[in-house]
Amino acid sequence: MPTKLSEWAKRRGITYKTAWRWVKEGKTPVPFEITPTGTILVHDPEPAKGGIVALYARVSSSDQKADLERQVVRLLEFANAQGLSVGKTVKEIGSGLNGRRKELLKLLSDPNVTTIVVEHRNRLTRFGFEFLEAALRAQRRRILVVEEKEVDDDLVRDMTEVLTSLAARLYGKRSAKRRAKKALEALRREDP
Repeated sequence: MPTKLSEWAKRRGITYKTAWRWVKEGKTPVPFEITPTGTILVHDPEPAKGGIVALYARVSSSDQKADLERQVVRLLEFANAQGLSVGKTVKEIGSGLNGRRKELLKLLSDPNVTTIVVEHRNRLTRFGFEFLEAALRAQRRRILVVEEKEVDDDLVRDMTEVLTSLAARLYGKRSAKRRAKKALEALRREDP
């Protein structure tokens, strides 16, 4: 059943302005029509009866907000290509090492959410993805990862994240990345 663009955007966790821009640019992940009165109707498939499909997008810092919106678009396109009807979109800004991300915790504790779609494994968590996946599978829930391949070398990336986290706690967040980078460079100089 067609729904108004504003209602569709609210259900998907995106702003009306973003949805309207997608329509204007022809980038909506679902079909739409513009009525003679100018109302935009979105033709979204009916929600799945087997539970809610949720999209989870995360970036590390607020200066990456534009990437957060692009992630949501890519996740919506993937879900629609898979024939999934998205019932919830969760966007979060925070470190992948932070185990107390409020939005992620709410998503994981909601038993109605049976499928969580993420772009990369590290968008959900930096460490322990396999444990999280196994725990959800035991509850007959699942995680769908759009891009299974990791872009960076896992070991180097993980080491950088750990050093950044530790440096942030010791020296403050501003200089944490710089100090972690210096520590990695020092390790590379010592290793032949």
